[in-house]
Amino acid sequence: MKLIDLYIIKRYIGTFMVMILLFIPIGIMVDIAEKIDKFKEKEVPLKAITEYYIDFTWYFASLLFPMFMFLSVIWFTSKLANNTEVIAILSSGISFFRYLKPFLIAATIIAFFAFFTGMFIVPKSNQGFNDFRYKYLVKKEARNTNQVFQQINDNEFIYVNSYDPIRKRGTNFTLENFQGNSLKFKIKSNRIRWIVKDSVFRLFNYSKRTFKGDQEFHETISRKDTLFDFEIDDLAPVNYIAETLTYTELNDFIDDERERGSNLINSHLLVRHKRWSIPISAFILTLIGVAVSSFKRRGGMGVNLALGITLGFLFIFFDKIFGVLVSKSTFPPFLAAWLPLLIFGILAFFLLRHAKR
Repeated sequence: MKLIDLYIIKRYIGTFMVMILLFIPIGIMVDIAEKIDKFKEKEVPLKAITEYYIDFTWYFASLLFPMFMFLSVIWFTSKLANNTEVIAILSSGISFFRYLKPFLIAATIIAFFAFFTGMFIVPKSNQGFNDFRYKYLVKKEARNTNQVFQQINDNEFIYVNSYDPIRKRGTNFTLENFQGNSLKFKIKSNRIRWIVKDSVFRLFNYSKRTFKGDQEFHETISRKDTLFDFEIDDLAPVNYIAETLTYTELNDFIDDERERGSNLINSHLLVRHKRWSIPISAFILTLIGVAVSSFKRRGGMGVNLALGITLGFLFIFFDKIFGVLVSKSTFPPFLAAWLPLLIFGILAFFLLRHAKR
């Protein structure tokens, strides 16, 4: 059985790699055909385009990972079934669950690969991919630059009506400092600007109200240079920043964002949960693929492939729908990341019971 195990592992991983090598060039060609007019219009340098498609390769592979898994296991297992190899293995006295062992070993190897790339390689590629899109292709801003409200530490809250990330300046800036439930002081300014040369914030039409007991002190000045407990870009962080961080960086970033009361915290938590759920999905997808393709069907491999593609797209559909719910509502990020796996895990259980019979 060890020879059969090794045979299945090699064929499974080999088919998975072939699927990636086949579909990624197709994805690149489709993307080029869609965006070539914009490349010409924006006069995008060839070097930038080349770097974009290197990053696109990792982005596309991570996005369609479930589809590649389904197609790989269904294609390979269907060929085994059509050649009556599965029947021969099970007829020799091997149990169906023992037959699953090499598939799960191969899934473990692929899961470790997905885990490593998802933690360290894909985030950096996501940064290059998104930077290029927002610079050359997407009209909307990569930041939420209007009516930004954040908690920057335990006691202080900031608000800015609008922020210009290029000039590094904001309008209608407000900072409030609380001790418990009591307002200690409030700073207002028509404009706030970061002065790179002096590494200070410059506030125009500066106004500060300080409260001590029943007394109030008021200070106004036309221009004031000072320092605050935040960086200028904290006024409007990049929307996709969580996707560009390695796991350790992501944990630190989420802790900071939670303290600041960021309105994007759920989206950041969803990114962290998916770093774990996507590798785990390799096992569930493998079990489903083996269960639906281990035996001959009327119609041959075409039926199995059609079923696999349908299930793969359903998995991606659920994953994206729950992701949108997190960003647009208060849907828990934990459920958004793991509920698709639970649904397909239950499906895998019933399919395996049917296949065993």
